[in-house]
Amino acid sequence: MDMLARTGLLGDLDRLTHQLENGAASAGTLIPADAWRDGEALYLQFDLPGMDRSTIELTTERQTLTLTAERPSPIPADARPVLTERPTGRFTRRLALSDALDTAAAEAAYDNGVLTLRIPLAAHAKPRKIAISGGVPKQLTA
Repeated sequence: MDMLARTGLLGDLDRLTHQLENGAASAGTLIPADAWRDGEALYLQFDLPGMDRSTIELTTERQTLTLTAERPSPIPADARPVLTERPTGRFTRRLALSDALDTAAAEAAYDNGVLTLRIPLAAHAKPRKIAISGGVPKQLTA
């Protein structure tokens, strides 16, 4: 399920799956993600609980998707922490994308702590039927 870099669509899906299983964010904290595709697009969902939408940034450059987000500590500076299990700070996740995706037409939405990204398949990556006509094929002329 890896529309991320490699050769060919299946290789891209394998690479994305590997990255989702093994990718880590800064400070060793993983930004959890799910990915799936249908005949029209690749979908990615990232869990970003407690992140303000204004701190979330998605960019693509040279077939690489970069997600950055920041969650500040809720503990006031003058308070004494008793328990700190929730990760805070700046988080980054990078995924290599396949050229079979049209990143210029990508769409993203953030709702209830979940960022959903839809990246359509590029026209050249979609299956096409070839019409079959009767008779002898026309020869190219010089």
